[in-house]
Amino acid sequence: MATADAGPLSRTAKEYPRALTAVLTVVGYALVIGTLYVGLPIYPTISLETVNLLSHAIAVINTTTVVLLLSGWKFIRDGDVRKHRTAMVGAFTLILVFLVLYLLKTGGGGQKEIVAPDGPTIAYLAMLAIHILLSVLAVPLVLYNIVVGLTHTTREMRETAHARVGRWAVAVWSISLTLGVAAYVLLNHVYTFEFVRLLVRVPAPF
Repeated sequence: MATADAGPLSRTAKEYPRALTAVLTVVGYALVIGTLYVGLPIYPTISLETVNLLSHAIAVINTTTVVLLLSGWKFIRDGDVRKHRTAMVGAFTLILVFLVLYLLKTGGGGQKEIVAPDGPTIAYLAMLAIHILLSVLAVPLVLYNIVVGLTHTTREMRETAHARVGRWAVAVWSISLTLGVAAYVLLNHVYTFEFVRLLVRVPAPF
């Protein structure tokens, strides 16, 4: 992943990727926390039907993202930088779409709580907890690698932590998304749920 240097913003990102990653990470966390726990009044109220539609769309997006991540990992192992870059930029673009839909679904709608026997409920909550934890950990890893990838040439990236961080980013992000999709299947297609308008609590991912 690499682009030519262009303009002061690009130069700043290239010279200070860790600082930019930190800023973007804080902004992202603040937006999500503000939506879930503060109740930012920026979302239109949406119906359960729309919440369900967004849940299905998010599951498709996250599944496609996993495919792109694993494809990008294989491409770079094969030495195909161009395909690697395309796959990873595609994955990052999809996760931005996911973020918009997730915030709209949660901020404008609410959450769905699983209704199932104790065993499946415990398994669901465990997957959900790991999914959320890994999602939090993945944010700075993904942001660092996309910043470096878009501001450095292939040769320059060899002098950065791009490859090392990238391996962790793909692993953490892929596991997180896979667990999220598994939780979606349990919640929406295996068992049933109770719909609750947004409360000050950690919501389900779908």
